[in-house]
Amino acid sequence: MRPLRLRYNQSGITLIELLVVIVIVGILAAVAIPSYTGYLQRSRRADAKVALEQLRAAQEMFRAERGRYVNTADGNPLVILQNSWGVPRNPVGDYVLVITSSSPTGFIAQATPNTARQLGDGDLFIDQNGRKWDSDGYVYPDPRSKWAK
Repeated sequence: MRPLRLRYNQSGITLIELLVVIVIVGILAAVAIPSYTGYLQRSRRADAKVALEQLRAAQEMFRAERGRYVNTADGNPLVILQNSWGVPRNPVGDYVLVITSSSPTGFIAQATPNTARQLGDGDLFIDQNGRKWDSDGYVYPDPRSKWAK
């Protein structure tokens, strides 16, 4: 007669299998998190680009009506433009909009990051002719310009 053997079902996972899964998840996270952070930074930068374009359009409308651009002698130019044509208020999300230079025939508007999560991104600029550049000195359409990204 054969001796009776009990069979044990082995279910579950071993420590090695668990460690392999943890390493794989860690590698995926190391790749995905910086990519996601960069995506968020670019999307916040896109808000500032749109706001600067709207500011430029509002300046052009003001000039069409009054023959000059809004300047600092008019008070806060951004409030004047907001009340007239709906340009987003200052600040816009993670950026502060400022008209850094203004005359009856021209202006330069600047979007400056004002939150810790955008500070490393740098400033964006636009002038009355639609010329766009960033704080690194790259002028759009240069692919290194933050306007192109």
